[in-house]
Amino acid sequence: MGFKVVVADDEPAISSAVAYALRREGFEVEVACDGEEALRKSDSFRPNVMVLDIMMPKLSGLDLCRKLEHRKDIGILLLTAKDDIVDKIVGLELGADDYMTKPFDMRELVARVKALCRRMEKQEEASGEGSTVTAGGLTLRVEQRAALLDGTELPLTPKEFELLALLLTHRKRVFTREELLDQVWGMDYAGGTRTVDIHIQRLRSKLGKDQQHLLQTVYGVGYKAAGDSL
Repeated sequence: MGFKVVVADDEPAISSAVAYALRREGFEVEVACDGEEALRKSDSFRPNVMVLDIMMPKLSGLDLCRKLEHRKDIGILLLTAKDDIVDKIVGLELGADDYMTKPFDMRELVARVKALCRRMEKQEEASGEGSTVTAGGLTLRVEQRAALLDGTELPLTPKEFELLALLLTHRKRVFTREELLDQVWGMDYAGGTRTVDIHIQRLRSKLGKDQQHLLQTVYGVGYKAAGDSL
């Protein structure tokens, strides 16, 4: 398979079990017992995916999301014992790609890691297409996976970039939240369609008041990008 995963959890029984299950499926896995160790391994091991417990010493999973927000090459799956919508929303707002609540089914976790690895792989393949998309003062450079607003690069998470690119490359098409969830996140996602709304809100905030009109709400349906006459 060739994919690398860092599993970070301060409970050795959980991290060992997750690592064992992933290794059985062909993943190369390293384990971290706290957030600082996980951060170091994000640089030294260069994982495709990181499975992060939210409640860890030194650096929490949410702290790690903040520090890894610029890393477009790493997918993040958060684990937590808290079944709290606030934790889910905060994690998604900080750039996490997926979310599972403890206790979890190990087979589902492995399936979600596999799906996230496939999405990261597709992102790398798409980056070789070399296309450029422009809208107003915004330029998307697919090859570099970069979004530039009036020449300045925006700090987008991988999912924010994918969502923005999907909408802008299908301008005027109206996507339902379910369609966006399926095409960007790629599976029955734990966060639900609220995830799409959160990412649209974050994108509009980063685009600023002069360009946030590029992402339009179609009430009762979903979202679309503004048309060509900008």
